Amino acid sequence: MSTSGKTHILVFPYPAQGHMLPILDLTHQLALHGLSITILVTPKNLPTLTPLLHTHPSSIQTVVLPFPPHPKIPPGVENIKDIGNHGNLYVINALADLQAPIVHWFSSHPNPPVALLSDFFLGWTLHLAHQLGIPRITFYSSGAFLASVFHYCWRNLDKMRPSSGIVHFPDLPRSPSFKQDQVPSVVRCHRESDPESELLRNSMLANTESWGCVFNSFEDLEAEYFAHLRTKMGHSRVYAVGPLSLTAAAAADDSNLGRANPNKDSGANVMTWLDGSPDGSVLYVCFGSQKLPNRQQMEALASGLERSGVRFVWAVKTGSAQQVKDGSGVLPDGFEERVGGRGLVIKGWAPQVLILGHKAVGGFVSHCGWNSVLEAIVAGVLILGWPMEADQFVNAKLLAEDMGVAVKVCEGDNAVPDPAELGKVISKSMTGETPEKVRAKELRDKAFAAVGSGGSSSKQLHELVKELDQVKVGRK
Repeated sequence: MSTSGKTHILVFPYPAQGHMLPILDLTHQLALHGLSITILVTPKNLPTLTPLLHTHPSSIQTVVLPFPPHPKIPPGVENIKDIGNHGNLYVINALADLQAPIVHWFSSHPNPPVALLSDFFLGWTLHLAHQLGIPRITFYSSGAFLASVFHYCWRNLDKMRPSSGIVHFPDLPRSPSFKQDQVPSVVRCHRESDPESELLRNSMLANTESWGCVFNSFEDLEAEYFAHLRTKMGHSRVYAVGPLSLTAAAAADDSNLGRANPNKDSGANVMTWLDGSPDGSVLYVCFGSQKLPNRQQMEALASGLERSGVRFVWAVKTGSAQQVKDGSGVLPDGFEERVGGRGLVIKGWAPQVLILGHKAVGGFVSHCGWNSVLEAIVAGVLILGWPMEADQFVNAKLLAEDMGVAVKVCEGDNAVPDPAELGKVISKSMTGETPEKVRAKELRDKAFAAVGSGGSSSKQLHELVKELDQVKVGRK
């Protein structure tokens, strides 16, 4: 089937799991809405696209370009999971070297794209889009509160190192403030004298200067921040289309659109174990794909779980040989034997969406990464937040203070909670219907309503497609 009559857009994901999956979910939705899409990817990230390409063989194509070399990136590394969060600066700068090959591909294409949709870590693509004469749309795999924080930070870098140690955001709804070490690390690490750091800053500034923004979030979660961004950008092309995992029906099947399960046995075991647990009685514990708690944190968390008396499933990421030697991600001796049938430890990958969606699960100890936040909201479970880095402090504030659907149990990269206190908070949070639990269930219903027929996310997705079709008409 020819796609020449369709509106053609170029999608450029950022090569990190938490960024790629939601933009691929959005791509799936755009294809269902009749768009023709080319996804730009480097060779080692191509396998993540396989399920999506099988689902849309005629409307989604790829352009595969070699990953540009960079002195700080080991040869063969093309994804953040293989270098860690500190590598973001280098990966962003390396990918900026793709500008010339993209221009070459575009100019030789018989039906070039009419718009470029790229991740918010790839803001330099605004300059590329100007060169190509097409609009650039920022995709935020995160929320509007974070985007509002970034908008202020990058325009007020002189206020990011206050003598009081507290950074104030007077410009934002509710005038929030954060401890200096809780401001997103990409801002704190900025160095004016460093060209790579400056490229990152200019990239971030470009995001709200782009033609439009799309968010993996929804109006009922962040209405005041969407309104704030529309005011700052001076137009209404700020689209809340999430939770995208719901629109992709990923909640029903964790292998959907790139969410492959490398460990089906552990998935089956945990579901059987949960089937034998009372409704709402189980606490799920997981810190995402990047973070590995250190030895002291592992010991405090294990002790807190032991003291709480609560049933739990703990997904423990497997660390490197050196991390294991240091005790990071290592359970205390005898812990699994002591918690017996009350606790289940999963080492390595865990089917998080399926676990959170199980009726036995009532709470989630989380680092508050955005994808985990949305998965918890979709499941209607209470979040016990332990933010550690990046955007997590911003997300935790949104959940605990603005929305009242979370309880903070600890905060900080190296912070160690008091085990007795932690045990008490877990026990109290998991017992009975707390106000936070009630609000979490209400927020779940709002998330489903948003993506349902006539819901806010559904309407805004249609609006985005309509605007893109208009861009195509305007280019004829």
